[in-house]
Amino acid sequence: MSALRELLVAFDPDLPLERARTIPASWYRDADLYTLECRAIFGDSWQFAGRAALVAEPGAFLTTEIAGDPLLVVRGEDGVLRAFANVCRHRAAPVMTEPAGKATRLRCRYHGWTYDLSGRLRGVPEFDGVADFCREDHGLIPMSVAEWGPFVWIHAGDRPSPLSEYLAPLPERIGSELSSLRFVNRREYDLACNWKVFVDNYLDGGYHVNTVHPGLAGVLDYTHYRSEVHTNCNVQLSPLKSSGAEDMSRVRTGELAQYWWVAPNLMLNLYQGVLDTNLVLPLGSDRCRVVFDFWFADTEGPAAEKFMHDSMAAAHQIQLEDVGICEEVQRGLGSRRYDTGRFSVRRERAGYHFHQLLARRLRNALDSGISTAVPAQ
Repeated sequence: MSALRELLVAFDPDLPLERARTIPASWYRDADLYTLECRAIFGDSWQFAGRAALVAEPGAFLTTEIAGDPLLVVRGEDGVLRAFANVCRHRAAPVMTEPAGKATRLRCRYHGWTYDLSGRLRGVPEFDGVADFCREDHGLIPMSVAEWGPFVWIHAGDRPSPLSEYLAPLPERIGSELSSLRFVNRREYDLACNWKVFVDNYLDGGYHVNTVHPGLAGVLDYTHYRSEVHTNCNVQLSPLKSSGAEDMSRVRTGELAQYWWVAPNLMLNLYQGVLDTNLVLPLGSDRCRVVFDFWFADTEGPAAEKFMHDSMAAAHQIQLEDVGICEEVQRGLGSRRYDTGRFSVRRERAGYHFHQLLARRLRNALDSGISTAVPAQ
């Protein structure tokens, strides 16, 4: 614990931006700090779990895993949406193994323990004679769940703030624009870098766009690119040029690009009639997975099909460019000659906001006694 505390006090989140330094390089590589992040950051914040359409009907379920924590969302026969740890109370096998589906009961395939859709333990094969065993005490472990727009969110911590409060002002700002969008496709990318490297890259206020993303740079009005910081989210806004790089300008249309980040790991890239969401999932201190979901307002007909294909191809190209630079940065963070960097006052306000939130939450967790050990249920 003392080593972790030494790591955390090495960064001062209270300095003004013009005097601030980034979090140290060790924060991107230390295994104990990564374990603390899984508990205190991902395990104690609202997390995007999946699409609401997948759990719209009674019996519908979806599963996911966030920072090593298997999770299950299910719509009960009473119409209530519930979330649980996707872990059987007998030997920790997953209760549901499919990404999504429909069920009348939740049955672990390991030893056949069965739960109803409200998480209560109903079937316990060959358990007669077990002393001091109360079936009512061995239901699935519940957690908070909520919906906003087309998304389902889970909070695994205690006494979370309301989702609408956590997301503010995101719902008020873009909620109406999401109502016309339809989900079309998902792609996943595994990166050899810490999850924070990808978030840093996203939040640098467009600082890297001209050098890393020449196609995207051709359609963004970089001189008017700006960032807004809010409590648990921030947004980068850029007017779009009426003409620019030919391929990119055809699929990034409208007057304004909005790049929303919801702490700690969800990004929403919104253009006219187009939304790409990027969910960054930590896989280790030096690995992460980025899940892209693609949404479009117009999905019918040959012209729409071509537009969607070209838009997803453009997003893929941008992502490949980001993968390259992020993996290079991760290697650089291992240098004995690099520890911290400085922020561009003009561009990197949102990135410093991320580092401040991260540091304060980790310190609060350590001060409140959260450790890297797994608690008993």
